[in-house]
Amino acid sequence: MKSIGVFTSGGDAPGMNAAIRAVVRTSISCRVKPFGVLHGYQGLIDGEIQEMNSHSVSNIIQRGGTILKSVRSMEFMTPEGRKKAFDNVSKFGLDGLVAIGGDGTFTGAKIFTEEYGIPFIGIPGTIDNDLYGTDYTIGYDTALNTVVQMVDKIRDTASSHNRLFFIEVMGKDAGFLALRSGISVGAEAILIPETSTYIDKLVDKLRNERKRHKTSLIIIVAEGDQSGGAFEVAARVKEQFNQYDTRVTVLGHVQRGGSPSAMDRVLASRLGSAAVKALLDGKKDVMVGVVNKEIAFTPFSRATKHHNKLNMDLLQLAELLAS
Repeated sequence: MKSIGVFTSGGDAPGMNAAIRAVVRTSISCRVKPFGVLHGYQGLIDGEIQEMNSHSVSNIIQRGGTILKSVRSMEFMTPEGRKKAFDNVSKFGLDGLVAIGGDGTFTGAKIFTEEYGIPFIGIPGTIDNDLYGTDYTIGYDTALNTVVQMVDKIRDTASSHNRLFFIEVMGKDAGFLALRSGISVGAEAILIPETSTYIDKLVDKLRNERKRHKTSLIIIVAEGDQSGGAFEVAARVKEQFNQYDTRVTVLGHVQRGGSPSAMDRVLASRLGSAAVKALLDGKKDVMVGVVNKEIAFTPFSRATKHHNKLNMDLLQLAELLAS
């Protein structure tokens, strides 16, 4: 293997740049030429591929986002689009590819490998932390700390004005971010997709908190919760309980930004380096992750079809501490 391409795809996550840096510098150390692909799969189709060197990734480990940019390519979902991508992979002489992203990214990689035989190694980069085959995904720890910082600030104003805040966090169909952030900020309730949401029970809890003279209440709502999101659940609660000044805050994309935490930088560096070594060892069609602190490889077919299971002990802990 003489050359390796690396790209980021799907939603950005803090730590992606650290992973890119690790891929490039590990490749150089192994005497393999590293190439960066701009704009993900669309960049493969459009031929936005450039050789990188050690200087290309200087001073990026602390930066959020991705220097290689990321877009979702509808064209790559077509056989014609993938043929264009293969032609450019051949043109630039790429012997293997490292894809940093989530399940959609790995699904595309799996199809491409099946059609053209190009070895792919996936690196899990998503704040959702929902990919099977790794204890943590790149970006999750940073996003979690961002949520905690934001909610702590909201708690200050909530206490000053006797307010009830419904705060919506990201997570798509997974409640990992909501659950851990909810425990961390001492939320009175946490609504996540993995459990049923009962408005009546929530209202009863809020009434009890009122009787205890609570001056502020924080409800964390995962964006994928069955309740329909923070605005919807807040409206339904207000119909039955209106003894607090109720506000809704959607944290949105602020959760994806910012300088990556130390944990994400180390995780990304480990996974980026391991991905290159995996390609050189002949591995393909797998995602590299960390399980029980050790590097592990999971076939794309499993990583994309299965999701990490929520820690029920943490869920019980959240309910206990909020009682």
